[in-house]
Amino acid sequence: MNNHLRLTFTLLFSVLLTASAFAQNGMSVERLARYDAFYQNEIDQGRLPGVVTLIYKDGEKAHESALGYSDRSTKTPISSDQIFFIQSMTKPIVSTAFMMLYEEGYFFLNDPISKYLPEFKDMKVVKDPEIGSASGLEPAKSQITIDQVLSHTAGFLHGIGPTKLDEEVREAIYVSSPKTIEERVKALAAQPLASHPGEKWNYSASPDILARLIEVFSGMSPAEFLRTRLFEPLGMKDTGYNLSEEQAKRMMQVHNYDDSGVLIKSERQTPTSGNTVFGGTHGLFSTAADYSLFAQMMLNGGEWKGKRFLSPKTVDIMRINQSGDLFQDPGKGFGLGFAVVDDLADSKALSSEGTFYWSGAYCTYFFIDPEEKMVAVFMTQMNPFSGFYENKFRQMVYQAID
Repeated sequence: MNNHLRLTFTLLFSVLLTASAFAQNGMSVERLARYDAFYQNEIDQGRLPGVVTLIYKDGEKAHESALGYSDRSTKTPISSDQIFFIQSMTKPIVSTAFMMLYEEGYFFLNDPISKYLPEFKDMKVVKDPEIGSASGLEPAKSQITIDQVLSHTAGFLHGIGPTKLDEEVREAIYVSSPKTIEERVKALAAQPLASHPGEKWNYSASPDILARLIEVFSGMSPAEFLRTRLFEPLGMKDTGYNLSEEQAKRMMQVHNYDDSGVLIKSERQTPTSGNTVFGGTHGLFSTAADYSLFAQMMLNGGEWKGKRFLSPKTVDIMRINQSGDLFQDPGKGFGLGFAVVDDLADSKALSSEGTFYWSGAYCTYFFIDPEEKMVAVFMTQMNPFSGFYENKFRQMVYQAID
């Protein structure tokens, strides 16, 4: 090789090496370092115990980090295979499983749920949720439909809000300790609605109805259906309603702030075994890696590694706004099991229109962006819930796109 060719080759190699240092699958390595530095500082300042994050872009892993502790009290380092109680990130999974049964012809989306669960036939609505049942009841103007259950517009509450009706619902479906999803759903049906079907968006326990309908249609428990139809085929080996002894050792501990504002390990931790209510609102354990498999399947229009779970057309109707202007978050709506960004200007945040997402009560988050061909998962265990890290997560991910 003569000197001229050698110099040309050296310069070309230098350019390629420099480019690889600043871009990885469309993400800036330099800006991803900024992303990690932000979370490390939150941990160092005692605002986060630890966090596992995972980003896939264009079908390839773009970034993975495991920072801080799984148990801040013992300074146990967090690991990338840490297991988390994902709370309401159960909802999109159960909604997806339910839509697999839609594709098998078990129901129409505009069917009344009372067609399959008669206990929901004659629902009542409270006149004032703040006062609860004591304010008086009136008959619901219409039957609750399956699409309203999926989009949280049926009139149910979750039982976690401040109203008297929330308190009544909470006592009925949680405090009373039902032993099965059937018992919990029957208890929900016995409570009045907060609003008439289709008139308001109320964050609710309605996905529990989906879990119960999975049981009715398939003849399997929701746990068995999810395991055989989703988790095992997708390779989600650490996701389920109960953990083995080995898996329980990888469970991240829940943390909260004490009265003096210091981050501590919570006294009450999530039971990892013996759980018998296989719900749709919450209940699943998972890892960032497992959840990213589910998210990538949805990003791919219902297909993963040659196996089709949903038709692309079904995924399309799940990830568009099905709630009109009822969803009270600027620039966003709610589809069938997922929230969706539908007006980027109104959202006042970095994202793409068409991005669909959700979160969990212990500050776990994920989003799926079809435009950028990207999924991102954020896992920690912090109580109570705050949207701060959800919004900051999006901000830090999108700023790293090269």
